[in-house]
Amino acid sequence: MATTPPEEKVGDAPAAPRGAIDRFFQITERGSTIGNEIRGGLVTFFTMSYIIVLNPLIIGTLPDSTGQFLGGGDSPNLAMIAAATALIAGVLSITMGLVANFPIALAAGLGLNAVVAYTIAQLPGMTWADAMGVVVLEGLVILALVLTGFRTAVFRAVPRSLKGAIGVGIGLFIALIGFVNAGFVHQGQGTPLELGTGGSLSGWPVLVFVVGLVAAVVLLVKKVRGGLLYAVVGTTVLALAVEAWAKVGAAGADNPTGWHQNVPSLPDSAFAVPDLSLLGQFSLLGAVGKIGVLAVVVLVFSILLADFFDTMGTMVAVGQEAKLLDAEGTPPRSKQILVVDSLAAVAGGMGSVSSNTAYVESTSGVAEGARTGLASVVTGVAFLLATFLSPLVAMVPSEAAAPVLVVVGFLMVSQVADLDWKSPEVAIPAFLTLALMPFTYSISVGIGAGFIAYVVVKVALGRARTVHPLMWGAAAAFVVYFALGPIQQALGL
Repeated sequence: MATTPPEEKVGDAPAAPRGAIDRFFQITERGSTIGNEIRGGLVTFFTMSYIIVLNPLIIGTLPDSTGQFLGGGDSPNLAMIAAATALIAGVLSITMGLVANFPIALAAGLGLNAVVAYTIAQLPGMTWADAMGVVVLEGLVILALVLTGFRTAVFRAVPRSLKGAIGVGIGLFIALIGFVNAGFVHQGQGTPLELGTGGSLSGWPVLVFVVGLVAAVVLLVKKVRGGLLYAVVGTTVLALAVEAWAKVGAAGADNPTGWHQNVPSLPDSAFAVPDLSLLGQFSLLGAVGKIGVLAVVVLVFSILLADFFDTMGTMVAVGQEAKLLDAEGTPPRSKQILVVDSLAAVAGGMGSVSSNTAYVESTSGVAEGARTGLASVVTGVAFLLATFLSPLVAMVPSEAAAPVLVVVGFLMVSQVADLDWKSPEVAIPAFLTLALMPFTYSISVGIGAGFIAYVVVKVALGRARTVHPLMWGAAAAFVVYFALGPIQQALGL
């Protein structure tokens, strides 16, 4: 983690803020600097910029039930979806920084976009506009829960031990994401996962990742300011050189050791005029007329629960890494964070790019020294520029950003020492929480398993009365969530 310089002090008093930006974002007060915030915001952008490429591939390459692709027409328009994805992410990240002053960036949620594309948009008669309307409805419901204080109350009802386990579990989860995105870990032949391809490391992209990881680790242990950003930039330069020389190409069935997402190459032009005509292509209540009220309610609930608790986990993870949590494990301005996140779901649906949510990759910026919302503003500005500079963004391969995720995973997992592993009452729910996040590739599943286990353990020990009523409700909701498959089958969905 990059270190911040010690605050200048007069006697025992901390240094006074140096300007309007410093005062507004409480930069000095939180032990940071404007330089740290800028570097942290850029690192966060680079570690999550893959969504500009990946979101169009998920929601833009599959027609809805009527045979139309997102945005209209009988063929994909990936550039249009990429521009809208970057624009919505940019506006929301800036909003998070200005309103909540917290170093979390937002973009289209992975997993949620797949649900929209492969489930909702494929239901009989459903169009992309209808599917995006369901996303808007889900966002409005979550916003209502925040404004009534319910979502914040649920967050505060979660025991500190579970909040700690959530942070550790997310650390394991994002480290796994880094290894998978780099091709260092693959689906195995006869095993869920294996090292590289066929049990060994092969191919130039994996070598680029390994070099980047070594560089990131060395810069971390030497406490080089801006080290993680340097690692991303340096690894990208190496990737460009490797591709220019070896002509590796994109990964596929006939090229398993190719680049996994972006193929690094110098673009013909750094500038591209964005097509923003996708914005506003949604139908708020169109799904009701196609599949009925009950089916819409079930779909909204399934998206809502994942959105609801994913953000809670990300808040904890970022707050723990930045050391911004209070004694109860709650970050500052938690209500504002949750309001912006709720609006993100609404904005994602209205922009036809799927629900937007807080990104756990924000911890990479925190590891670079970010402590305030200025970092989110920087990330947001980078996303807005990406709507025009998409060729440059596409130049950075996932193998260059993945080393940062692995390093940040290490930093977050180190918090496991704070959990009381000698008490089964604490350790069992914590273990299920942190283990099932990477094992199921889902933050929500880990949180749900931990909640249910916490209630079960308390009941078994005769301490049911000590469980907060909201924890009972959350655990019951997760029981329903885990059984959504049979429930949807019973409803004919």
